[in-house]
Amino acid sequence: MSFSRLTATVAPLDVPNVDTDAILPKQFLKRIERTGFGQFLFYDWRYENEKERPEFVLNQERYKDAPILLARKNFGCGSSREHAPWALSDYGIKVIIAPSFADIFYNNAFKNALLPIILSDEQVDELFTRVKEEGYQLTIDLEYERIVDDQGFEATFTIDPYRKELFILGLDEIDASLQHEDKIHSFEKHHTIHYQLEA
Repeated sequence: MSFSRLTATVAPLDVPNVDTDAILPKQFLKRIERTGFGQFLFYDWRYENEKERPEFVLNQERYKDAPILLARKNFGCGSSREHAPWALSDYGIKVIIAPSFADIFYNNAFKNALLPIILSDEQVDELFTRVKEEGYQLTIDLEYERIVDDQGFEATFTIDPYRKELFILGLDEIDASLQHEDKIHSFEKHHTIHYQLEA
């Protein structure tokens, strides 16, 4: 998945220190597939006795398909399970905005077509106020590292240039490596010949 610009609805998850077990509870880690985890995203928060909790943000009609998640500090803390970004991405979340992320989650997000954006506490507070308005949307401009709405909000963010390029092109690290497949094969061939001569 790739994008350089996204205008979409924002779902507010007003909870700090959301850990990976809340994002994807441990009972679903037994699955051997890498896909299909979206249905279990925030399972214990979304459901009670297998029925939707109407008060949970992603169960509310206006936020159900929101690809942008607004969160609080230290999002993705706890265990290092990569299943958490798998579940978010599979559910349809493309961007998470928060004041801070757990380091391992932050790095795993980029590997799984999920863009984590860090803004200041004050900027996030402002967005939590604005997102209450019906039909509120944000525009994420990844190329220019800029977030705006149509009511005067504007913020900039910073993304590692290499990661940004991969994201815009829709490539993961393996795809990026395969773009240099000819050079890799050439190196391997030369290395093998050199090794045989020395032996």
